[in-house]
Amino acid sequence: MIKAVLFDMDGVLYDSMPIHVQAYDETLSKWGLKAKPEDIYMMEGRTGNSTIDIIINNNWGRNATQEEKETIYAQKAKRFVELNTVAKLIPDVMEVLEKVKQLGLMRIIVTGSGQPTLFNNLDEHFPGFFDRDLMVTAYDVQYGKPHPEPYFMGLKKANLKPDEAIVIENAPLGIESAVAAGIYTIAVNTGPLPDEVLRKAGANAIFPSMKALAENGIWERLNLRK
Repeated sequence: MIKAVLFDMDGVLYDSMPIHVQAYDETLSKWGLKAKPEDIYMMEGRTGNSTIDIIINNNWGRNATQEEKETIYAQKAKRFVELNTVAKLIPDVMEVLEKVKQLGLMRIIVTGSGQPTLFNNLDEHFPGFFDRDLMVTAYDVQYGKPHPEPYFMGLKKANLKPDEAIVIENAPLGIESAVAAGIYTIAVNTGPLPDEVLRKAGANAIFPSMKALAENGIWERLNLRK
């Protein structure tokens, strides 16, 4: 009996990943660090601390210090806000959200983001769709995606079992996290990674766009199961 849909944020609600990539590139270059754009996409969903730790390991062959992680992430977050002057929604995401709301399903956010503007942005761009008490951010978990903890936390906040929810993700690590938590996971490929990467991560179904997902018969089947 499906009662809720758990949404990732970047790449699912917001077309923000290109800006994250640019913010990382500009910030890392000041530190003499490099990361390929595709590597940032592959690490999407990790906490900032985890991402920076991996980048420093790849560049300098050691773990990042806590000071490095905090400082680099703060600089990257600041640059992201400067670049993200006009928030772009993923095309047709509102059609999916309207479907979910019409079915009376809870909407839960599960993101690795710790951006300070997160809650205000969601309230502004998706009024009435998300409850702050039903959000999981980087501040709620010890382990980020691909660990299942973020999605377990989302289930816990809504008092749900894994088979009472579905997940909408766009990133391989997010898919791995949701699948590890035992939740049926739909991938919407809104980025540059091939479908095969999402399939290998364990996605139960893959759609090329939000419009394709909104128009699919899955919603009628969910309605029958209510």
